Amino acid sequence: MADGEGLLSVDYEVHGKVQGVFFRKYTQGEAKRLGLVGWVRNTSHGTVQGQIQGPTARVQEMQEWLRKIGSPQSRISRAEFSNEKKIEALEHKEFQILK
Repeated sequence: MADGEGLLSVDYEVHGKVQGVFFRKYTQGEAKRLGLVGWVRNTSHGTVQGQIQGPTARVQEMQEWLRKIGSPQSRISRAEFSNEKKIEALEHKEFQILK
């Protein structure tokens, strides 16, 4: 990464109407558009969680997307972010939807 801003990793969990509305598919598409890696999955308690990694500015852009936009039919009540840390290298090869 030649952008000089470093890499960031952050875990997330999104609450609201986020299952059954193609949220994971749209999350994967947005992450790929931004050049990020990581994963997303549904939880047993009705949320979506995952991890995103990439250049700091792009990760922050994705956090804003998870907070406010999501998939067209989703209704996000809140997004929580945790374990935010600078990393030396990406720990994933791509952005995957996990089962």
